[in-house]
Amino acid sequence: MPRQPISTAQAPAAIGTYSQAIRAGSTVYLSGQIPLDPATGQLVDGDVRAQIHQVFRNLAAVAAAAGLGLDHTVKLGIFLTDLGHFAAVNEIMAEYFPQPFPARAAVGVAALPRGAVVEAEAILVD
Repeated sequence: MPRQPISTAQAPAAIGTYSQAIRAGSTVYLSGQIPLDPATGQLVDGDVRAQIHQVFRNLAAVAAAAGLGLDHTVKLGIFLTDLGHFAAVNEIMAEYFPQPFPARAAVGVAALPRGAVVEAEAILVD
């Protein structure tokens, strides 16, 4: 099955050896997004809520570049440096993902790139 890279300037450029997303057939795999401002490449200013919003905006931009919306998400992975922020993720996630909500995993991690407190990845199906 051919793989098609997905890329957009509306989300942060990859900071390593990966693509923003890959389409394989009707499935689109979105790489993890941290709360970088795509215009500056820097972490967004503000608290954890600002970081969570930016992560979901970045995912939405990559999904749009694939011709999809976040409503096509079937699996979401969330990584937090502090699981105490889980309630904020739930609240803000409901603003970006319609019901039925995607399957999801939330994992506590020791650290994330660039000092981010949250990262999310997604699998979408067209």
